[in-house]
Amino acid sequence: MALPLMPKATAVWLVENTALTFEQIADFCGLHPLEVQAIADGEVAAGIVGLDPVANGQVTRSEIERCEINPDGRLKLTVTDIPQPRSKPKGARYTPVSKRQDRPDAIAWIIKHHPELSDATISKLIGTTKQTILAVRDKTHWNATNIKPRNPVTLGMCTENDLEKAVALSGRARPVAPAAEPAPNRSVGYDEV
Repeated sequence: MALPLMPKATAVWLVENTALTFEQIADFCGLHPLEVQAIADGEVAAGIVGLDPVANGQVTRSEIERCEINPDGRLKLTVTDIPQPRSKPKGARYTPVSKRQDRPDAIAWIIKHHPELSDATISKLIGTTKQTILAVRDKTHWNATNIKPRNPVTLGMCTENDLEKAVALSGRARPVAPAAEPAPNRSVGYDEV
């Protein structure tokens, strides 16, 4: 379920400016009803300035009034036709020092499980150099004896979506090899059994 921007600040505003129940506010903001009650009592979010969801276009005033009349009603976020900002293209990928020793393991896993991926694709996916990929592939890496193939997704080197996308794109780029001729299908008669 989609939540409003700054859920606690939105909850503060709804507690102060509406007659909605704690359950309605908690459901809309993704909070626990006791947390909303603590906001109303002033125990939580004392320094948070309320954020008006009506002014931000997250909910309409008529929607709030509808839910104030009906305690069982639930607020719904307003769907906007404003395009969402696209993520910036990824540039050079930084790998923290603590994860750098995991790169050869991730490379070995990709080479083992997805040999169809090119070195350039692996390089972009993991954030490594082609020399390192070649060294792992040829087992000439300085730490080749200690390399164990491990999934790069579980190591945090790339996301599952990035890996699936790279595999799908490499499958499309490679021509499909013709299948071997199947053996002629011979039906067996009852008298041959």
